[in-house]
Amino acid sequence: MTPELTRLAGELTTVIDDVAAAFGGPADPTVSGELDCDPIHPGNLLCWQYGVRVDHPAAPETRLASLLPALHRDGWESHDRSTPREQITRFTRAGADFTIHVAGAVTIIGSTRPVPA
Repeated sequence: MTPELTRLAGELTTVIDDVAAAFGGPADPTVSGELDCDPIHPGNLLCWQYGVRVDHPAAPETRLASLLPALHRDGWESHDRSTPREQITRFTRAGADFTIHVAGAVTIIGSTRPVPA
């Protein structure tokens, strides 16, 4: 893994783990690792994906609202992609992103911006 990808992966993992902890349940990792993410030129760009699932959090909508000010202070921009049946908020910062998806359970998925291989 390149030094830049290692740094980005560490930052993203910390943010996602902190967000998961705020939802108050044990987080089960769903994905963790680097990917070749340039389908046109395989092996040229890499990204990191890390995700966790928190089952049956208490008041997830309230917890998400309480996280927004701190994430915004840290430079994350939020984009609401909710539907009437589920709450979906995507966060982006300097090309990195993660999503908080609330639909009975919470899934937090993240990946860094692509970096040269």
